[in-house]
Amino acid sequence: MSGALHMRLLALPLLIAFAVLVVWPLSSVVIDSFDAQGAFSLANYRTVLASAYYRQSFAITLWISVLTTMVGMGAGVLLAIALRARGGGVRRFALAFGSMGANFAGVPLAMAIIILFGMNGFFTILVGKLGLPGGFNVYSFAGLTIAYCYFQIALATLLLTPAFDAVTTEIEEAAALMGVSPLRFWLRVGLPILARQIAAIAILLFANAMGTFATTFALTGTSVNVVTIAISDLVSGDIFSDPNLANAIALLLLLVLLVPIVASQILAREKRP
Repeated sequence: MSGALHMRLLALPLLIAFAVLVVWPLSSVVIDSFDAQGAFSLANYRTVLASAYYRQSFAITLWISVLTTMVGMGAGVLLAIALRARGGGVRRFALAFGSMGANFAGVPLAMAIIILFGMNGFFTILVGKLGLPGGFNVYSFAGLTIAYCYFQIALATLLLTPAFDAVTTEIEEAAALMGVSPLRFWLRVGLPILARQIAAIAILLFANAMGTFATTFALTGTSVNVVTIAISDLVSGDIFSDPNLANAIALLLLLVLLVPIVASQILAREKRP
């Protein structure tokens, strides 16, 4: 009994931190989201659902999140498979680069994208000198997609590479002895073994894209209508400020993120014997 009590006391600081940093702010957001001009009401949610502007922000955010998650997972899977056959030095370098890329976001990433693809960027000037067709507005959805893909691919590679160690080389060699091609092996054996891990990582990438703010704001400002920018405008806008409406949008964003998470948990439970 004393041992159990001792373990609970050790967990107490973590529970207090969780309550202060998660439960309290989330409770405040939930309560304030129902506050419309001092009265308890669903008006904030009705405003969000009835507004074409806010519906568009969710649609754009969902589209760029799904698109960059697919690109990140596709590239990450290929890189993780390739790194299984490489030595320790190459693997360590790739994981170090993936860790750096996954955390290289916000203003530094936006500046790097502008330097490379802006109006006077390196690749923009190079394409012009070579007389090749190209060029696009980096401060748009296309530029934002490139920025998102950068850290999504890096994060996917960082997370998928250790997960692919579950598919041992012995299994792959046994399949090769039976005449199974590498492509068929990964489609029929390797990827199904890692299906749960791949789904979990894809959901993490999706949530990462849905909640990105610093990179979006630094690169495109308010020219691309995504949910995090809409929330920022309502919280710190100079002309129109409505924090309670921002809380309602934030909760709807949370619900959108919970849907794939709950679905993946249900699928994982169904696959268990």
